[in-house]
Amino acid sequence: MVSKEVMEIKKFQKNLDAEYLDPKQTPLRGDNFKNFKGHPFFPFDIKYRVNAKLVKTEDAQPFELPTSSGKTKSYKEYGKATFELDGKPYTLTLYQSLDLIKQDKYKDYLFLPFRDATNEKETYGGGKYMDLKIPKGNTIILDFNQSYHPFCAYNAYDYNCPIVPEENKLPVEIRAGVMYEDIYHH
Repeated sequence: MVSKEVMEIKKFQKNLDAEYLDPKQTPLRGDNFKNFKGHPFFPFDIKYRVNAKLVKTEDAQPFELPTSSGKTKSYKEYGKATFELDGKPYTLTLYQSLDLIKQDKYKDYLFLPFRDATNEKETYGGGKYMDLKIPKGNTIILDFNQSYHPFCAYNAYDYNCPIVPEENKLPVEIRAGVMYEDIYHH
């Protein structure tokens, strides 16, 4: 029997691949688009689906997050998520885009950019992202199996992606989510 978590991951993977195969949504160009068959993924690992304690940031001030193109995007800190991985505690900061929260569709959307020890080896050097929803309580599930690379990993010319803040760099490997083959920058 397949668990609910595995079904969620398969759906995430299928939807991500469908987005990249859709000419209207894909960041891929030319031969990269033509040759794209799907993303390589790490095997699902339940240890990378963690319950985190969420402490909301009070009176968060807007700030400009640097991007890959040298521009900035406006965000505010939503809160800090603290979790354990292999018995050690880690904290990551969650953000809200000041542009996206103006849209009903994204008003409860949280953005989690992070880096880990797989970057520049098995994953994109610039890190990975996770999309989350604001939880009802003070805990949030961080499922790193649903982490993905920014569009800039596949097309640096057309996209302007937030750079992972220093505070969101993990000193451990997160062997979950999308893997990366650096065939896109040649």
